[in-house]
Amino acid sequence: MTPQSEGHPTRDWQRVEGAGMALGGMVIAGVSSFGPWWAWLLVLVAPEISAAAYLAGPRIGAFVYNLTHLYAASFLLMILGVGLGATLLIAVGGLWLAHIGISRAMGFGLKYPSGYRDTHLGRIGL
Repeated sequence: MTPQSEGHPTRDWQRVEGAGMALGGMVIAGVSSFGPWWAWLLVLVAPEISAAAYLAGPRIGAFVYNLTHLYAASFLLMILGVGLGATLLIAVGGLWLAHIGISRAMGFGLKYPSGYRDTHLGRIGL
């Protein structure tokens, strides 16, 4: 009986939290009247470009990936947008938040430097 086979309460709560963040981010982007559907899609997948940093090795890859998958970064962009009165920044921050939330809801967590599949939500693929 391992956390991976039986489910883990903490991990399950973090996945639910991720789903809530994804929904909240989408609502923020919608209220901000952010562009056409294809622009939403582009912004939603853009943070995955950070995985290319793994070409420089697992330590650098994990650092760059985690930097682009922190809730705080998207919140800071939204706060900057509010301060500047820039709805585009608010919307992009909301979609960035949605991306992170979707990733967490699907079980893709912050990475450990040991490898891409090792995350704070468990090992991907088990």
